[in-house]
Amino acid sequence: MKRIIIIGGLSAGPSAAAKARREDEGAEILLIEKGANISYATCGMPYAFSGVIENRSDLIVVDEALMKDRFNIDVKINEEIIKIDTKKKIVYSNHQDYSYDKLVFATGATSIVPPIKNINSATNWSTCRSMIDFDKIMKEGLATSSKYITIIGAGLIGVEVAENLCKAGKEVTLIEGDNQILTMWQQKFSNFAETILKSEGIKVFTSSFVKEFELDEIGKITGVKIEGKEVLKTDFVIVSVGIKPTTDLLIQNGAKHTKNGALIVNERMETSLKDVYAAGDNVSIKNLQTNEYDYFPLGTHSNKAGRAAGANAVGKDIVFRGAYKTAIIKVFNYTLARTGLNTKYLKENNIPFKTVLTVVGSTPSYYPNAKDLFTELYFNPETKEILGAELFGEVGVDKRVDVLSTAIYAKLKITDLSQLDLAYAPPFSPAKDPVVVTSFVAENIVENNVNQISAEELELIVNGENTSDFLLIDTRTVEEFMEGAVPNAINIPTDEIRNYIDFIKNENKPIILICRRGVRAYIAQLILKHNNITDVLNLAGGMKVWTLFSGKVIIPAPVSINKN
Repeated sequence: MKRIIIIGGLSAGPSAAAKARREDEGAEILLIEKGANISYATCGMPYAFSGVIENRSDLIVVDEALMKDRFNIDVKINEEIIKIDTKKKIVYSNHQDYSYDKLVFATGATSIVPPIKNINSATNWSTCRSMIDFDKIMKEGLATSSKYITIIGAGLIGVEVAENLCKAGKEVTLIEGDNQILTMWQQKFSNFAETILKSEGIKVFTSSFVKEFELDEIGKITGVKIEGKEVLKTDFVIVSVGIKPTTDLLIQNGAKHTKNGALIVNERMETSLKDVYAAGDNVSIKNLQTNEYDYFPLGTHSNKAGRAAGANAVGKDIVFRGAYKTAIIKVFNYTLARTGLNTKYLKENNIPFKTVLTVVGSTPSYYPNAKDLFTELYFNPETKEILGAELFGEVGVDKRVDVLSTAIYAKLKITDLSQLDLAYAPPFSPAKDPVVVTSFVAENIVENNVNQISAEELELIVNGENTSDFLLIDTRTVEEFMEGAVPNAINIPTDEIRNYIDFIKNENKPIILICRRGVRAYIAQLILKHNNITDVLNLAGGMKVWTLFSGKVIIPAPVSINKN
């Protein structure tokens, strides 16, 4: 009888075990997990802190009894593998040793603990990755005596924990060493998220490093020292600065791996070691856009990779080709999402690209509670192939990012998006879906009918010494303009701009047009173009983007403009 041993019981391991059994009823399958639980939802933990997920038991997706009864899997918990001999095909645990025919290594990753002074002596802190972590946070971090919570690390988990502890009534501080939170996104979109967090009362420190914990006489953290900044009062600290693949047992056997220790596997999830497969947060898989080995520690990839590894361990031929960094996160009432290559990678690798940004209603303006959807796409200027996308909004972000992720997989052009037959009804989408509108705008950019300037580029101009070299025209109504405008902008509403053609020509400056979301400025841009005024840029996303990104909005003084 063929024996399949699977090490690791979180996500990839149970997926591999169940698939192996579905494909081979006769194999002996052992699942060995060093902890007390298998198949629990680490991604769900933050939402249990706020009570969205009500019971601890709801985080347990599959227990060992189900694996035994339904799939005839021999599950061994609280048993740690301490050595593997891949030549003799034996695994050694702290209880006994086992021979195998095929091995699936699904050990995941462990939380990185930064070298903070006094962290090893402190008691009231935790990482946020295991059920042990969860229980400690629930017991101590959410105790009535714990009012001030500090979170170190503003990645996906850190931000989710911050939101949910805030909802649980805690005063939350979020500290990030990088110059932005959520570094998977470009800074503009991370600024959007940071703005929302701050508006909900969360303190956010970026470019900040925790140097030391101040402890009381019993080893409890009372203060967090940020290098070069104040000491923060705290009752409990959650550390979420990253993870490290748990792969030493196979690396010791000569397994090929990437710089961070993730095991290199092929499409069949085979490692470089004979009869050894690996899946989950401990592996590096191909980035389908760059064709390079990359690191994607997300549950969706763990499950797909585990499924392939389990099937192939019993003789099937299933592939998991890879991924390309699609991600999504809830930030209070908003959603932030991304897919594909980001601008940082494109610039660092000298890949030519153009950008198009739109702010479009996710549902029709006449339908109740209409919300804006911010969409930015990156595409190859020659081939028009879509390279990446980032999105932000309150409604419909998840739907659109999945459309764009599919488009990237299919290697669609930016101009193909306008031809997609997307579902339409007023509760779900406007007649011109935001994805379609973004394609229309991209077509205008390709055909040089419109040129955009980003909020980042405009900020450099506004903050620079040469602001007067540009003519900033706000094309909104007078009432909108007086509620707040970009510094140094003058107000010429779109409907009146034809009356100011001579004035604009006489200024003889490059022009930047601004409106609420970009549409009226686009109309004004076309009017100017037809009047032979061509050195014109449209602020992508208008004041909607500028306000969220920069926050540099002034109440302007009324100005009288001579039309001539």
